[in-house]
Amino acid sequence: MTDFLDPRFFDEQHPRLARIRQDLHRNPELGFQEHGTAARVADELKRLELPFESGIGQTGIVATVTGRGPDNGRRVGLRADMDALPIHEQSSHDHTSRQPGVMHACGHDGHTTMLLGVAAYLAEHRDFSGTVHLVFQPAEEGLGGGRAMVEDGLFARFPMDAIYALHNWPALPAGKVAIRTGAIMAATDRLDMTVRGRGGHGGVNPHLSTDPVRMAGALIQALHSIVSRDIDPLSPAALSLCGLQGGDLDGFAIIPDEVRISGTARTLDTATQQRLEEAVRRTCAGVATAHGGEIELDYQRIFPATINAEPAVHHVENLVGATLGEDSLIRDVAPSLGGEDFSFMLEHCPGAYFFLGTGQGEDTPPLHNARFDFNDAMIPTGCRLLTAIALASLAEPNSDT
Repeated sequence: MTDFLDPRFFDEQHPRLARIRQDLHRNPELGFQEHGTAARVADELKRLELPFESGIGQTGIVATVTGRGPDNGRRVGLRADMDALPIHEQSSHDHTSRQPGVMHACGHDGHTTMLLGVAAYLAEHRDFSGTVHLVFQPAEEGLGGGRAMVEDGLFARFPMDAIYALHNWPALPAGKVAIRTGAIMAATDRLDMTVRGRGGHGGVNPHLSTDPVRMAGALIQALHSIVSRDIDPLSPAALSLCGLQGGDLDGFAIIPDEVRISGTARTLDTATQQRLEEAVRRTCAGVATAHGGEIELDYQRIFPATINAEPAVHHVENLVGATLGEDSLIRDVAPSLGGEDFSFMLEHCPGAYFFLGTGQGEDTPPLHNARFDFNDAMIPTGCRLLTAIALASLAEPNSDT
């Protein structure tokens, strides 16, 4: 099925693509600030003489490649994210971040590079029918760049029958590809709570205060029991409180007026998401009443779950087998409770999201780690697979992929 691909192209392009990836790694940019990254992408697209539009969803880019064959009406999209994370890199390789406190700790530099590799292939190999849209997305890390592109008319301006994306996955051995039908990544909710009481002296008259520290302690315990007692044990969910601020450590005898708590909730289906939110609201109200204080809750649904369409999943599975071999494919992989704003695109266009293994042994740093670095050896593999997925989709005008 993939004998239409030039078997040597990506191996020959590998050194150049690795240099691009490492240069992107040296110059990371946070979400909606990817001006230099977008400029580098634009320069490469200009070199390839591919048409593109910039400024979609603020700093996003969409390149369009049309085959020279008779137009069969098929349109397919491939997406890569471009943003970095607010983490100070602790690596020692020669392409470490030049931006203090900012690094590519999630491999988006690799994703962007692989999509540029696809662009290079399609620019030289136009012997296909249909259109491929290459979507370079900003601000995936919690800021909703995928939603911004959709709201800026992504699918109205660039109609697609299907859209695909991969994420490098260091927890999987290099070269493995994992996918599943349905939810593969979780809905991501954010919880911000302000616990208000009445401050005072912790030694002289604590009984005259309404202690928000005590209230926060009770709230933390109560919220952390929600998943085990309010959620169906057969429905995966997580609720984690990850931030706590209140009082002054030097003011060891001063009861503060308020304590702030932040956290996240993760679910794979809307019914569980709704039940969890209702339980959080009920718990906050109950703890506040029991302690005579006030708890203000800001519950935000940041990303929906990432839902893969079954025909698109089967399409990816077929291409993994044909491109990399059946031994490389992991079907029905367990979903991750991580969040992914490619979910916004899949709400408007069928498609699939999958993991490309990049692990190099037990010591491989995980995603979002200060020592993480994308595995450049996987660039040709990712390029080859994405290209095959797109071209095979265009070659099947009667499919739903």
